[in-house]
Amino acid sequence: MPADGEAAPTRELFDNAPCGFVLIDELGQVMSANRTLSDWVAVAPDDFAGQPVTSIFSHASSVVFETSLLPLLRLQQDVSGVSLDLAAKDGTTTPVMMSANTHGDGVSRITCLVLVQAAARREYERELIDARASAETRLSAEQDHGELREQFVAVLGHDLRNPVASMSSAIRMLSRDLDEVKKAELLLLMQGSVQRMSRLIDNVLDFARNRLGGGIELDIGNGDLESAIVQAVEELKSVDPMREIELDLAITEPVNCDTWRIGQLVSNLLGNALVHGDPAHPVTLDVTTPEPGHLEIAVCNNGEPIPAASMAKLFDPFERNGAAGKQGLGLGLYIASEIAKAHGGTIDVTCDEIICFTFRMPGKARE
Repeated sequence: MPADGEAAPTRELFDNAPCGFVLIDELGQVMSANRTLSDWVAVAPDDFAGQPVTSIFSHASSVVFETSLLPLLRLQQDVSGVSLDLAAKDGTTTPVMMSANTHGDGVSRITCLVLVQAAARREYERELIDARASAETRLSAEQDHGELREQFVAVLGHDLRNPVASMSSAIRMLSRDLDEVKKAELLLLMQGSVQRMSRLIDNVLDFARNRLGGGIELDIGNGDLESAIVQAVEELKSVDPMREIELDLAITEPVNCDTWRIGQLVSNLLGNALVHGDPAHPVTLDVTTPEPGHLEIAVCNNGEPIPAASMAKLFDPFERNGAAGKQGLGLGLYIASEIAKAHGGTIDVTCDEIICFTFRMPGKARE
């Protein structure tokens, strides 16, 4: 048994050792660390407890530690001479050589890490550095692919919501005793919604690819722009028949655009206005062609002003205008903005007593 007062100097020697010491449990969480390591990474010793040990390493070293070193420690109980980087809170890194051994099994497993600064040896470890760089590249690629997959799912889910809801509403109405004229109108609406969903499924992969590579490609043609806009309005009305949409169509000049994409833009701007607007007031949609080739679409609603902090990132993906409790994934305005850019146009926002989103296409859209 140690003599009285022996524990304190022993702890002082541990804290001030010329190398870093860390004890971790079976889950990889820090049980104890000395002051030397604390100084290297600028974290108070007491703040280490319960934190994952990977938090003291750089991103690349964390990957190496989790994917290579921990499995190796569990297999052979010790490793030595491994080159890693510590990461301080201020972003600086410290190269170290790590040795470690493990004692016990299961929940009683304890691993001791010994870390020695090793800047002078780094030039002799090019092979390990190259391997780590390769791992970072693969990890970054996986993250990009993961983001792209999320975009696929989110964009498709967002834009399918309105036509699916419209179809559901029409089906419920068809189950009632309706006259033939009303049935024909509903069937026409359903046909338009089916066509819209089909086009979404066909184009979402192209959209996501161009999201990373330069925007949305257009199919410029002589489609019926008025019908595309009316279809978008009717879909939203069928989903929420209690909301009023005042439509003013004044398409008097020829417009060279992708009519389906413009219908998508209108649907997204209207959907945003209906979600965030005051239900006691109508949403207005004004479509004009000031001169040949020019198109203006204004969607306005009464409602709470858009917070100033949200204005700068209003058209960023997954932003939701700072409105808590509102439905949606925050993609509608982003998609509308991308469609506007593809047409060589812009979407301007005014936020006084009335909130207005105005799309302006000054001339021929790029093909």
